[in-house]
Amino acid sequence: MPQIQIPSPLRQYSGKQASIHVPGKTVGEALAGLVAQHPDLKRHLYTEDGKLRTFVNVYVNDEDMRYLEKEATVLKDGDTISIVPSIAGGCCPAPRAVAAVSVSQSSSPSNRLKF
Repeated sequence: MPQIQIPSPLRQYSGKQASIHVPGKTVGEALAGLVAQHPDLKRHLYTEDGKLRTFVNVYVNDEDMRYLEKEATVLKDGDTISIVPSIAGGCCPAPRAVAAVSVSQSSSPSNRLKF
């Protein structure tokens, strides 16, 4: 039976379980079994029209299912399915404007720096 790894942000919808064994011959069947057991997960994994959300990445034994047979990917006993939600955001604050500084040859301190 395949095992589905639940990421930390979604564990509150899976009874706080980090992994769940779910029967299924394909990734689609296993995910359907997962949301049948834990219905609160459905809105986080699927759109209203039943398609897997674009920011939800699913891996089968460390292989991205999009490069396999997607939800039709056949599973074997003992396979691991990992759900990895994409994380959006930036790493750095917005750059600040840098003022150009010129040094004047004037001897007066008030005239030395011009911005």
